[in-house]
Amino acid sequence: MEQFVVSARKYRPQTFKDVVGQQAITATLLNAIENNHLASALLFTGPRGVGKTTCARILARKINQPGYDDPNEDFAFNVFELDAASNNSVDDIRNLIDQVRIPPQTGQYKVYIIDEVHMLSSAAFNAFLKTLEEPPKHAIFILATTEKHKIIPTILSRCQIFDFKRITVKDAKEHLAEVAQSQGVQFEDDALHIIAQKADGAMRDALSIFDRVVSFCGTNLTRQAVTENLNVLDYETYINMTELLLENKIPEILLAYNDILSKGFDGHHFIAGLASHFRDLLVAKNQATLSLLEMGESAQQLYGQQSQKTTQEFLLKGIDLANDCDLKYKTSQNQRLLVELTLMQIASITFDGEKKKVEFIIPPTYFRRNDYSIAEVKVASSGQEVSNSELQVTGSESEDTKPATDNHVTPSAVEAQQPATDNPQPTTALKPETRNTEPATVKVSALSLASIRAKKELAEAQKSVVKETVHLPSEPFTETQMQEQWLKYAQRMEDKGYRIIASLLTINDPILDGTTIIHELPNESSKIDFEKERPELLGYLRGKLHNHDIQIVVKVNETLVVKRAFTNQDKYNRLVEINPNLEVLKKMFDLDV
Repeated sequence: MEQFVVSARKYRPQTFKDVVGQQAITATLLNAIENNHLASALLFTGPRGVGKTTCARILARKINQPGYDDPNEDFAFNVFELDAASNNSVDDIRNLIDQVRIPPQTGQYKVYIIDEVHMLSSAAFNAFLKTLEEPPKHAIFILATTEKHKIIPTILSRCQIFDFKRITVKDAKEHLAEVAQSQGVQFEDDALHIIAQKADGAMRDALSIFDRVVSFCGTNLTRQAVTENLNVLDYETYINMTELLLENKIPEILLAYNDILSKGFDGHHFIAGLASHFRDLLVAKNQATLSLLEMGESAQQLYGQQSQKTTQEFLLKGIDLANDCDLKYKTSQNQRLLVELTLMQIASITFDGEKKKVEFIIPPTYFRRNDYSIAEVKVASSGQEVSNSELQVTGSESEDTKPATDNHVTPSAVEAQQPATDNPQPTTALKPETRNTEPATVKVSALSLASIRAKKELAEAQKSVVKETVHLPSEPFTETQMQEQWLKYAQRMEDKGYRIIASLLTINDPILDGTTIIHELPNESSKIDFEKERPELLGYLRGKLHNHDIQIVVKVNETLVVKRAFTNQDKYNRLVEINPNLEVLKKMFDLDV
C-alpha cells in the first residue's frame, strides 16, 4: 500500500510562479536575483500557511542554479534549516556561527533558514547580531516568523523585511480547483468557497481541510456535504433567518434558532455570522460594491435578490443590534436569552404595530351610560368629527361612570364661542331623559378647540390671582446693615471651608446704591468665581434684609487696592469702619481686643 502524502506537501510550490497570492513578493525576489541586489539577511513575516518557508526554500535553490545544467538539483547540502522554537539558546547560535565560516562545496551560497525566529532568547539574539550584520559573502540568512513584534529592533534593522499577506478567498478557491481537477474530484463552486473561507487566508489550512472533506465525501464535493462535515453555517441558513426576520415571525425565528443550537453550533458564532450576513446584504444593494462579496455567482444572485427586499435602515439597525449582542455575549449569564432577545428586536424593526382607527372622540355609548337619549348623531362615514359648536348637551352623569374628559365648560361659555349667523342651522339635540336641579354643564373633548381655549383662560386667571395675592417684602435698609450681613455670609463661607469665596467677599467693601449692591473685584477670573456664588448670596441678603428688590452688580477694577486684615487689631479696625458703635461699646465697658 502506497503511503498517502497530504496535499500540503504534495502540492508544495517548486517555483516562484507556483506560489499562490504573493505575486508582489515573488516578483521582488526574482528581480533581486536577476539584478544581483539580494540582501544578505531577509525576514519573511506573515500569518501561518501563506508560503514563508516555501519561498525561502525556492530562493535557496534559485540563487545557486546559475552555472548548473541540472534543473532538478536542489542543493540540499547548501541549505540549512534551523527550528528556533527548539534551538533557541546561545550555544545553538554559536554552533551556527561556526558553520557559517565554512564555504559551500558546490554552488555559490550557503543559505540558513531560521524558522520561528521570534522564539530565540534575548541572549541568542545579541549573539547573532554581529554575524547577521556582516556575514561572509557566501552566506545568506532567511528568517521566518509569524510574530514580527517579538523580534528586537536591532535584528529588524539588519534585515530586509517582506510582509506576506493573507491569501484571498478567490485565490485559495482557484488553487483548490486545480488540486481537485488533478485528483479527479468533482466539486461544486460553493463547496470550495466554503473551504477557502474556513481556511481564513492560510493555503496550508485550505489543503488540509480539502483532504479531510475528500475523505468524507469521496470524489464528489457538494456544498451540503462540506457544511455538514466542517460544521459551519452556510449562507442559506442566514438567508432563511433573514426572511423570517423581515416577516416578523417571532415564533418561527425562535424555533429556527433552536434548530441551529441543536446541531451543535455556538450562539456566539451564529450572531457574529448574522452581522456579517447583514453587511453582505448592504454591499449587495449597490452594483458598484458587488465585487466585495467573496462568494460564488449563485450565492451572489441570492444575496442580490434578498437585498432588494431589505431597506438600508433595517440592515444598519440589524448590524448594530447584532454587534451589540456579540460584545455582550461572553459576559452574559443567560447567553441563549441574549441572542433570542436580539433576534426579536431585529424582527421588530419593520413591525409598525396595530393601527386602530378612531371614529369618535366621544363615543355614543358614553351618552347611553349616562342616561342620555340620542336623537341624532352626525358622524361621517369616513370618521369625521362633529364640531363642538353643533353639540348642546345638558344633564348629569352617573357616579360610577367617569366622563371621557375632565374639561367642563358652562353653556354660556359655549354660546359665546359659537359664531353668530343670520340663518342658524339646525343642530343635533341631545335631550336628557331625566333632569335634576344641578347646574347644567357641557362636556367638551380634550382635543377640541373649546377645551384649549378654556384651559388658556383658566391659566390666565390663575396668573392674575397670583399677581394680586403675592406681595414680596421690600423693607428699607441701610448700607451698614447690608455690610453686616455681607460679612456674616463671608464668615459662614469661611467656616464651611470655602476660603476662596470668603476672600472674594472681603476683598473690598460693597457699596449700596438704592437697592443695588456694587462689588468691585480686581480681575475677570475672580469675577467668574464670584458669579457662581452670587445666586446664593443674593437669596441670603434678600431674606435677612427683608427686601426682594436687592440686586448685586459685579465690576472689575484692576487698580483696586485689596484690603486685608491680618491681625486682630486690623480686623477690629475693619469692623469699626463698618460700625462705629463698636468703639463706643469698647470704651464704655473698657474692653480689649
